[in-house]
Amino acid sequence: MNGWLAAAAALLVAGLGPVVWGVATGSLGRRVVAQNFATSAVCLVMLLLSQGYTRPAYVDLALVLAVLGPAGTLVYARLLADELDDDPPHANLLTALAASATAVVVVATCVATGPGRAKVKLVLIGVLLVAGNVIASRALAGGYPGTGVERD
Repeated sequence: MNGWLAAAAALLVAGLGPVVWGVATGSLGRRVVAQNFATSAVCLVMLLLSQGYTRPAYVDLALVLAVLGPAGTLVYARLLADELDDDPPHANLLTALAASATAVVVVATCVATGPGRAKVKLVLIGVLLVAGNVIASRALAGGYPGTGVERD
């Protein structure tokens, strides 16, 4: 077992443990936030596993997940808007934690990958994950008040 696989295992346990707890025991808002965080955690685990097993195809899976994960959360936010309006979830801490973890993992894998197309793909995954998490978290919390981009 190398360091990449150990980091992936640690992130899997540390990231998905609270997610399972939040999905199993939480309110509707907590469950949707946990789903959003789970996509970030799994995407980062895929990046670490791609380095650990030297399988570049895992990066493609992480890219697809980085695109579809926040999109799925936005669909949930739209479909559950009436239920979420009563008590909108606030995931500022989880969003900051996901963004920080994304930055650490993406920078580490970029350094290990070296220059080339693979580095561009890793940076794109990082940007998509951070932007997707911020947008999805704001959508779950009720949008951007005062800008016209908010739930009715």
